[in-house]
Order: sequence, then structure tokens, then C-alpha cells
Amino acid sequence: MTNGVDTMRTLTYREAVREAIREAMQKDDRVFLMGEDVGRYGGCFAVSKGLLEEFGPERIRDTPLSESGFTGAGIGAALGGMRPIVEIMTVNFSLLAADQIINNAAVYLHMSGGLFNVPIVIRLATGGGRQLAAQHSRSLEGWYAHIPGIKVLSPATLEDARGMLWTALQDPDPVLIFENSGLYNMKGKLPVDAGPVDIDRARVRREGRHVSIISYSASLFKSLDAAEILSKEGIETEVIDLRTLRPLDEKTFLDSVAKTHRALIVDEGWRTGSLAAEISARIMEGAFYELDAPVERLCSAEVPLPYAKHLEEAALPQVDKIVDRVRKMVGGDG
Repeated sequence: MTNGVDTMRTLTYREAVREAIREAMQKDDRVFLMGEDVGRYGGCFAVSKGLLEEFGPERIRDTPLSESGFTGAGIGAALGGMRPIVEIMTVNFSLLAADQIINNAAVYLHMSGGLFNVPIVIRLATGGGRQLAAQHSRSLEGWYAHIPGIKVLSPATLEDARGMLWTALQDPDPVLIFENSGLYNMKGKLPVDAGPVDIDRARVRREGRHVSIISYSASLFKSLDAAEILSKEGIETEVIDLRTLRPLDEKTFLDSVAKTHRALIVDEGWRTGSLAAEISARIMEGAFYELDAPVERLCSAEVPLPYAKHLEEAALPQVDKIVDRVRKMVGGDG
């Protein structure tokens, strides 16, 4: 409390994203939102609910069911001086727009000899755990993190869900924001005056000395829950939130590994060719002589995500799996 005024308020992740969109549109007339069902329906995940009434159909634009078409239109608008926010309903649908994202947006600056930037922000719902079956439960952000010419963000906390969008809109180049659909209902507290945040650095969300857990998105909270359980056994776990997947802030996780001498990467993507594999390689290249044990990875099972709840839960990284893996890594050294 400050002078009798509560400086914090409670809201959901969904409301934090909506607030970020609203503020961006209020601050900059060039900003508009476009995508399937973002207007009258209020968004597939209700993120844009109420914005059509507030800003009108010119700035909250329902599009045809053509990801390639409306993503291309967004790229054109960005080239024309606008600041579009393109919403792709779920990450699997982004594959229909991959040509626009990878072969146009990501390379336009390069192909134009540095003459034309593409300041577009593309928001995508990602992740499993909500019984949306194989097509709508993928975590493909690691694929896009492979592509030069774009930035890839993965906000896990309310602060980042609220603050990353405006910073991304100021970037002259394409930015993809992956919002885990399992987080939309998550509640938390934010300052009344919460605003933009950086999109450059990872964050240490919990300090520790025995092992570093490197994660992002919804798996961050599973990692934090596991760390709390492990702390009762005398195992102090450092938990790192990557936040930005391209470019990776490797200094933060290499510094952490130099302190704890063990690393576990928790990644909801599949293990083969994963972001976890990239991070593991960077640890081996940059901190090999600091390691007291091999780098470990905990990823989703190498299967399409099942619909059945118990099978889906078995396929995804979970708190108990993280706890068991850390116990084995630390052994009797805790």
C-alpha cells in the first residue's frame, strides 16, 4: 500500500495480454489486430473479447480462414508503415503461413539490401495439456527459433504477457510471440502501472546452488514447483526462464551452470532436434569444464500428443518427472 492506495491488482494471463493489446492500440494509431475470430467472437481463447466494441472493425479485423493470406496481408501492412498484430489461432495453423513467415518476413530486410524492415508481431497459441489432441497441442516454437531474421518470444509470467508486446512492436523486424494456451486462465498480481519489459534477457526465477533447471513457458511453473519440493530435501535448485528463444541469452544459463555445475533442460517440445538439444550443445561448448554431471533433457514423449487426459499428462514433462530427474542428477551430493 502507498498512501492508502493498493499498487497491485489481480488478473489472468489472458487479461494481461488483452491489456497489452489495448494499451498498444491506444498509444499508436498504426497498431491493429487481425486474425480468425478476433472480432465478433472475441478470439478463440477470448483474448480480444471486447476490443471490437472499443476500437471498431477497422482496427480489430476478422479475417478469412487463410493463414497464408492474412499473414501476408500483415507483412504488406508492416511494409506500408503500419504496426500489425497478427493472431494465428494455434501454432499448427502457422504451418499454413510458414512460407510468409520464413520466406518473406524473415528475409525481406536481407533480400532488399537493408532497405525494408518488416515490423510485424505474430501471436500464436502453443502447447499441450488442455486435451486439444495431436494437431492443437504442439510446441513448435523451437522450429521458428531456428530461423534467422525473426525474434521468438515465450512469455510465461503475467509481467511478460503484459509487457513484451509493446517492446516487440517497437522492434523493426518480425517478432513471434508464443503464448501457451494452458496459461490463459492463470491468475496473479501485477502492479497497476505495469508496462513494457525487455525482450533480450533470460531471468533467474529462483536462486539455487546444486542444479540449474533451464525452461520456458508453462514448463517454468512445473520447474518452480519441483524446485520447492526439492528444497525440502536440501536440494537447492536454480530455475531459469529463457523468455526469449531467439536470440538465446546464453550468458545467463552458462553463468548459472558455472555456479551449480549441473543442468537440466525442461522443454515441452519433442526431444529430437529440440530447443533443449541446442541449449545442451551450447552448455557443452561454453561450460564443459564446469560440469560435474552430463547435461540432462526432459522433453515431451516422441508421439503426437494424445487426447486422453491420462495419456497426455504422461507424454508431457511433469513436476514428479522433474523431481525424480534432479534427485538422480544430484545423488548423494546434496
